Amino acid sequence: MRNSLSRRELLSWTLAAAAGNRWVTTLALAGTGAPSASNIDGLKIKDATFRFLQKCARDDGGYSPSPDPQYRGNSDTKESDLAAVTYAATLAKTVGWELPHREKSAEFIQRHQQPEGAFINFQGDLNPKEDLAILYNTTQGCVALRALGEKPKVDPVHALDRFFVQDTFKKLPWYTLSFYPLFYAALGRPFPPEYRASIVQHMAQNQAADGYLGDHVAATFHMVHFFRLLGESTPRAEAIVKRVLHDQRPDGGWHLKGPDWDVHSCFDAVFILRQLSWNSPASHDAIDRAAQWALPCQNSDGGFGHYPGWHSDMDAVYFQLGTLIQAERIPGANYDLPDAETLSWGHAMKPGKIYASP
Repeated sequence: MRNSLSRRELLSWTLAAAAGNRWVTTLALAGTGAPSASNIDGLKIKDATFRFLQKCARDDGGYSPSPDPQYRGNSDTKESDLAAVTYAATLAKTVGWELPHREKSAEFIQRHQQPEGAFINFQGDLNPKEDLAILYNTTQGCVALRALGEKPKVDPVHALDRFFVQDTFKKLPWYTLSFYPLFYAALGRPFPPEYRASIVQHMAQNQAADGYLGDHVAATFHMVHFFRLLGESTPRAEAIVKRVLHDQRPDGGWHLKGPDWDVHSCFDAVFILRQLSWNSPASHDAIDRAAQWALPCQNSDGGFGHYPGWHSDMDAVYFQLGTLIQAERIPGANYDLPDAETLSWGHAMKPGKIYASP
């Protein structure tokens, strides 16, 4: 989001270089020329985050929500032990990290697969037998294995068919709607047109005039994510962008319905703006302010909390670093991955790019 190097940034870079700053050396060796202060900061953020991730890595290949053994996680990491390892794998593929126990992580995920193909959680608050758990864990398991360059031991392609028998998918929260095409993308399989039609009709019947689903940015994000995964236009896109811009708080965030509702709201809003109105100066400004909001969520241990001052958590690491990646604040992030749409919730997807269907 930065253009020319300001005098202040140039002075900061010069002072850092004089002090032998290793981030300047890294950038110079990469042939990037004189780096801006924001690039230096981005490399520091990335390095500190990786150190936190390494401290969360377990010997069995899984990842703890935090190095603090008393901390049980928040949001996804509280619900399932497949969350943290998935976010570690998809971020690592995006920014080029070498995970500590990559092979063990793949084996850890594969042990969660059941004979019929679905994945379950061994730890976390989700009831492994319930529909939401089966959808969440099966999608995350396939996404993580794809990011690690591995495949499920059992072909799970029919594991989610159950949700389209008597339209069971309608009984789950709005935020689950893009899980289905993401699951098929991770498998490299085409999304069944009859499933697409059922979900599109369900959304069309419930989308408000302002473009939102469920009067919430998270539900609306998953609708936009759904259509972007399929390379299709999002209905009422202009209205959605207008509301997202209107709802941004003065501090740059989007937490409007209380902390527990909105832990991913900044990421969700940035994805919407990046994908639906990337060429808009107003959206660029909003995304830049969103990045400024996310920056102080990083703690001294290198991890991120969902809000400034909150406990570091691998879930928050994904969504806050994902926000910064979308805002182009993290040098070295790869936006040219041919399967970027398979990496979690779209942090590496190019705006407007239509990804090839299998």
